[in-house]
Amino acid sequence: MSIDGRGDRTERVYRELRDAVLDGRLRRGVRLPATRELAASLGVSRSTVSTAYERLTAEGYLVARVGSGTFVAMPAAADGRTPRRPAAAQPAPAWRDLADPLWSEPHPIAYDFSVGSPDPALFPADAWRRAVTAALRGPALRTAHYADPAGPERLRAGIARHLGLARSVAAAAEDVVITSGAQQAFDLLGRTLLSPGDTVAVEDPGYPPVRQLFEQLGARVVPVPVDEHGLRVDRLPPARLVYVTPSHQFPLGGVLPLERRTALLEWAARHDAVVVEDDYDSEYRFGARALDPLQRLDADGRVVYVGTFSKTMLPGLRLGFLVAPPSLVPALRSAKRLTDWHNDVVTQAAMASLLDSGAFASHVRRARRVYEERHALIGREAGPLLASRLAVVPSSAGLHLALRPVDGVPFDSARVTAAAAVAGVAVQPLPRFAVSGGWEGLLLGFGAIAVEDIPDGVRLLAEAVGRIRAG
Repeated sequence: MSIDGRGDRTERVYRELRDAVLDGRLRRGVRLPATRELAASLGVSRSTVSTAYERLTAEGYLVARVGSGTFVAMPAAADGRTPRRPAAAQPAPAWRDLADPLWSEPHPIAYDFSVGSPDPALFPADAWRRAVTAALRGPALRTAHYADPAGPERLRAGIARHLGLARSVAAAAEDVVITSGAQQAFDLLGRTLLSPGDTVAVEDPGYPPVRQLFEQLGARVVPVPVDEHGLRVDRLPPARLVYVTPSHQFPLGGVLPLERRTALLEWAARHDAVVVEDDYDSEYRFGARALDPLQRLDADGRVVYVGTFSKTMLPGLRLGFLVAPPSLVPALRSAKRLTDWHNDVVTQAAMASLLDSGAFASHVRRARRVYEERHALIGREAGPLLASRLAVVPSSAGLHLALRPVDGVPFDSARVTAAAAVAGVAVQPLPRFAVSGGWEGLLLGFGAIAVEDIPDGVRLLAEAVGRIRAG
């Protein structure tokens, strides 16, 4: 608040306070400074502030409570909403009405089969609390300088060691860049690898935020079909970059066979392209060990391996990473510095501690057992109840299963999803993830639903499918 210049100072104090109440800057219940304190800060007399307070109290904007002080009494605006400011400024056309197919406003739902959500009840809260406490007491915060954009060496080394043991990724600490989740890794890669008009190939159906991101960066994004084995490498166009999920194709769940992996690397060499390998949830593999990642097979330095702690820990930590060929790391470090400089130092230090102590590996083993039980239960429940309309797509990893219509059976994914929601069941329609048509079906995540709720949830979903069929 500023009360400079000539004029009625009492009137100015009154109007400034009244406008702050009306536009929501001062919300109901907020305690105002004492008259002496506010007068001193504004450089006016105490009587000026007292008179303004009295007028605002008489008009119902403020209320005085003996022994407690003066508080805001009136909510912002008569209808309870903060008045909107003029909206002359507009975003660039590409950013207008950009839909988010994965996110929705959180709300209570009885049976939540959302995709991509880990179970927060499995989060190793005690180990994390100890690690954060130790980080707060350590040297991470005792510096006046910004940290390394690529992340602390201890965390990068821990990630490289973990990936080598768990996924056979060939990496050293200097190959790793810490990011704010996998999405920022894709953003950094787009910024450093692409020029406007460059062609990017993505899976179809696939992960929509990646497709949207590369489009916003000015790339020409070409959807490439997938089948039960993953990306159709034979359908790839010439491109600067291809995004692929070879170990657990999102969203169908296929595993790219070795011959296609070899063909993909040969394609990249022919077209001088970069392969972005998103290994988003391979920690949760049930049964046989996965094929070695593309990064391990890459002899030319064309594959960038991207991972995240959003599925193994929590999305809210915003902690991911990429493993890049040495030729790309300097540019990626610079892009990270220019984007947000570096991730939160306490979170990074705590994650490094969990990796070094073995607590992270123990947590993943425990969580894998829980998710394996849910994965198997959904398969057992969905098979008999939905067999006449939907078939479960075989998958041995991750936090969701895809269901496709039985051959020759018509299926309306949008109507089924809406009917399920009315019954208290949240599922996601498969067409939401596809650019081309013909991809009817549903996705059932099992990270956010308790194992004891799965049978009832699947039963209610089957009843919703039956109602749509009858209608």
